[in-house]
Amino acid sequence: QVQLVESGGGSVQPGGSLRLSCAASRNIFSTYTMNWYRQAPGKQRELVATIIIGGRTNYDDSVKGRFTISRDNAKNTVYLQMNSLKPEDTAVYYCNAERILSPKYTYWGQGTQVTVSS
Repeated sequence: QVQLVESGGGSVQPGGSLRLSCAASRNIFSTYTMNWYRQAPGKQRELVATIIIGGRTNYDDSVKGRFTISRDNAKNTVYLQMNSLKPEDTAVYYCNAERILSPKYTYWGQGTQVTVSS
């Protein structure tokens, strides 16, 4: 079992920055891909950023060049640095862990609200 706890959400003006954190209850980065998803009101949950075991990252086109996913193995924490925020980035952001080996467990955090508004 893995618990994921997000923090760092809040309200910010367009063009501002926020850093989200996702703390895992134990060291899982050697066997889990870590993802950030978001879900805006009335929309489906969408994948925003991924960091795989080897450290390679991938981003949705809508956030490329503005968001950066990273991790701190010593702290069992994954981050999402969000810069140049836009109103369309407003959503609940969820941390997700996907085990790469069978059985393919997946875990979710509780979500953290990000609101971008002037």
